[in-house]
Amino acid sequence: MASQSNFVVIAEFEVAAANLDAFLAAARQDATCSLADEPGCLQFDINVDESSPSSNVVFYEVYRSKEAFDAHLETPHLAAFRDSLTLVERELSARFLTRRHA
Repeated sequence: MASQSNFVVIAEFEVAAANLDAFLAAARQDATCSLADEPGCLQFDINVDESSPSSNVVFYEVYRSKEAFDAHLETPHLAAFRDSLTLVERELSARFLTRRHA
């Protein structure tokens, strides 16, 4: 059996409590559209660490390939989401990984 690999994005943002609901609404819209409109988007999870006054929001996204992720970067829903980045205190990190499985 040939091994398959997917392109994984883990992005982390620090969001003030006052902006969290608005940021999460924008993130949910992006995730919903990504999963519905992009055949190459396999998973889009939004995770929140609420243990501090500023919440860390972590996206875990899985795409069929790097090309599918590149297509995601050109979508109108991602452009709309980028407008919400004004709500972010800091972009903490972005990691790009290859998920390998049999």
